[in-house]
Amino acid sequence: MAELALTLGDVLEAGAARCGQADALVFPDRRLSHLELLDRARAWARGLIAAGIAPGAHVGILLPTRPEFVEILFGIALAGAVAVPVNARYQAGELGYLVKDADLALLVTTGRVAESLDFSQRLHAALPSLAAADAEALALPEAPTLRSILCIDPPCPSGLVPAASFLESGAAVPDADLAARAGAVDPSRIALILYTSGTTSNPKGCLIRHRAIVRNSRNLARRYAIGQGDRFWSPLPIFHIAGILPLVASLDAGGAYLTIPAFDAGEALAMLERERATHAYPCFVTIMQDLITHPRFAHTDLSSVRLMNSNFAVQPDWIRDAMARAMPDCIQVGTYGLTEAAGTVCTSRPDDPYELRTTRLGVPLDDWELRIVDPETGTEVPPGAQGEICIRGPHMLAGYHNAPGKTAETIDADGFFHTGDIGSVDAHGQIMFHGRIKDMLKVGGENVAAAEIEAVLQTHPAVKLAQVVGVPHPRYVEVPAAFIELVEGAEASARELVDHCRGQLAAFKLPRHVRFVTSWPMSTSKIQKFRLRDMLVAELAGNESEAA
Repeated sequence: MAELALTLGDVLEAGAARCGQADALVFPDRRLSHLELLDRARAWARGLIAAGIAPGAHVGILLPTRPEFVEILFGIALAGAVAVPVNARYQAGELGYLVKDADLALLVTTGRVAESLDFSQRLHAALPSLAAADAEALALPEAPTLRSILCIDPPCPSGLVPAASFLESGAAVPDADLAARAGAVDPSRIALILYTSGTTSNPKGCLIRHRAIVRNSRNLARRYAIGQGDRFWSPLPIFHIAGILPLVASLDAGGAYLTIPAFDAGEALAMLERERATHAYPCFVTIMQDLITHPRFAHTDLSSVRLMNSNFAVQPDWIRDAMARAMPDCIQVGTYGLTEAAGTVCTSRPDDPYELRTTRLGVPLDDWELRIVDPETGTEVPPGAQGEICIRGPHMLAGYHNAPGKTAETIDADGFFHTGDIGSVDAHGQIMFHGRIKDMLKVGGENVAAAEIEAVLQTHPAVKLAQVVGVPHPRYVEVPAAFIELVEGAEASARELVDHCRGQLAAFKLPRHVRFVTSWPMSTSKIQKFRLRDMLVAELAGNESEAA
């Protein structure tokens, strides 16, 4: 029998019917039950219908992680429109590109949310003609399809329409009209356009179907045994697939999704303890290290957490050891996924041996096929050998928005998506991630994986985190350069770190440049290596100019 609830709207409605007043969404200072979340999402859907937003129209959400983001996301789904979550870190140039490329009909945002964060200011910089435009009927040359920008928090800056009046107009939409709109949404239709962070080019909009995000989330919940009443904590931004996936998984299972507006390690630890989280999804090295090094960590009761997506296989050893000591009874799992796959592709089975769960990234979820191929020949490589990770399944992206050429480049004739990631699969069928193909250095004709050098550097006791990039070299084409964040209070020189690598790495793999940092250029949750490379290239070029 076919499974029910295959659209985002179905998930919300089924959860309200089954779980009622139980927690659905929990923030440090606010919480919504399943019924309340459905009611608020319906109010947004009515507003969209009243505003003339047609089924399939694209509606952007430019907000930090907050309850309204979730309400709007599901309201868009109930109205049959397509949600376009916008990275809250995007600056004017990126924002202007997305608004136009995504063909937004409407954008929901706010004004100033912090001293250094004002979305209306960014929008005015991205869309210069907005300053003189009629907010009630936009006609901007920079964004031809955009008709309105809603502001959810008063006072509303110029060019933005108060969301309160928008919601009031929606109150007149009959229940029957809303039900008809929601009921007409086909699971195969696009639910989300998620823009992946660019490296050296503009971001790409991944077209994700309703069925893809719902079924992939459901398969994740099954793997992790998430059930009614469970409480899934994630600190990841809600505009990111790694935030949306556990959100949908939790609501679909009848559980609660716990999150925070902006990551703060102390607040995160307090919430994990206070709310008795059963599952946790910190994932990324920058988040894990902040949790462990926070003074509160040693005194936080984390005993309620049954399973944590910790990704120890790609974390420094000290993170694995500290977390294992603090949570000896928690099932630690690894995960491999990407936006184009509606989130997770592979993750550990909870009953896998500890060694596999902490040194590998798991096996495919239901519905996924995976193979490792030689990136030059396309032939499948044997177990243990490294190659490009290729995936196929019904939850794969439908394509890239407005980029048929890019879609054709990445999806081959057999329907496999070429991820651009380097991986291997061992004899147990467990995957391991070894970096991006573009993260491979070519040193004097030799292939060098940045991840290999990083792993050795991170065995030095003073190194908190290492990131390696390739920089141009007149003789060897490029050479490794290491960026190092030291453990607080620790000291190490560049020479000491290079000497630490001798004997563990071939001479051509040794870092030729070492730079120390205290913070990292970030996208949503990942370190932007291209910015590190650009900074060092500019520095080296400047030194050459001075020498000349």
